[in-house]
Amino acid sequence: MFNKLKQFKELRTQAKQMQKQMDEEILEKTKDGLRIKINGANEILELEIGDELMSDKSKLAKVIKNVFGETMREMQKKMAKKMLGQNINFDALKKMGM
Repeated sequence: MFNKLKQFKELRTQAKQMQKQMDEEILEKTKDGLRIKINGANEILELEIGDELMSDKSKLAKVIKNVFGETMREMQKKMAKKMLGQNINFDALKKMGM
């Protein structure tokens, strides 16, 4: 029982560390008149729209969708590489039935 609690505490500590690293990781992309800045938790930190996009709503929507999607994919790859280098105790998760 105490062993499982200890494992749970370790996993919780690792999860908090990972969340902190994700929040600190920043990626910025500028393309097609749009500048977007996100963190590793995929939260938009900044969004800047060029004047040329403001007059065409359909183009604006398309550019936002494309640039945001590209930025998210880049961040996911970046975070996956970073997480591969982490020493995560997956055995503890298995033992706890997760």
